[in-house]
Amino acid sequence: MSTVIYPSPIFGPVHSRRLGVSLGINLLPGDGKRCTFDCIYCECGFNKDFRPHLPLPTREEVRAALEARLKGMQANGPAPDVLTFAGNGEPTLHPHFPEIIEDTRALRDRYFPEAKISVLSNSTQVFRPEVFEALKKVDNNILKLDTVDGDYIRLVDRPSGHYEVDRLVERLKAFEGKVIIQTMFMKGTFEGKDVDNTSDRFVEPWLKAVKEIGPSQVMIYTIDRETPDHDLRKATHEELDRIAACVRREGLEVSVSY
Repeated sequence: MSTVIYPSPIFGPVHSRRLGVSLGINLLPGDGKRCTFDCIYCECGFNKDFRPHLPLPTREEVRAALEARLKGMQANGPAPDVLTFAGNGEPTLHPHFPEIIEDTRALRDRYFPEAKISVLSNSTQVFRPEVFEALKKVDNNILKLDTVDGDYIRLVDRPSGHYEVDRLVERLKAFEGKVIIQTMFMKGTFEGKDVDNTSDRFVEPWLKAVKEIGPSQVMIYTIDRETPDHDLRKATHEELDRIAACVRREGLEVSVSY
């Protein structure tokens, strides 16, 4: 089992398939994973195998580390295209996530005003008003919606708490377009069950929900790194292109990462 556990609170910069030169901000501990999903394709591994022992970084630690790295990048390069909240789990779980977003906006404006701020989130915390409002303030509010099929979500995304996809879609609509929907398409099996979500059975109801949400963009992608379950496979270029064409026919912007 190959996994990636990121340093905390700052890592990179890395070259992102979707975002360019990305400086990572990890609001989770640097020795393990903390997430409200336990996705079978997660590059950080299964939750049970990587329980963290270190505390969350404090707001002050995040701000100081981010400023130090931005100063270094300003002096020595490279200039970041984006400051990305990602890492070892769900960033919006941090109790000071809204305040850290404000700190990051101020530091971005001071050092690299052209850089965008992105958040990669599994969407589970968008019902918390303070998280919802903070996400509205970032440039790229990238929220996960792998499917609208409840059985598939329980098999593949494996939420730790109550997860009601219809209620989530309604909440995502409340962003009024200031949201990017991110969806993983893949094939293979998990525990003997098929996890192929590239067929019309999954794509058509997902696309209907995405159209209702009305995002500024849809990001579709497939497995890029080794996954904790080795029976998973990438969706093909042809399958992703077909799905992207369906999205475009609905008048929505779409990007594809193969």
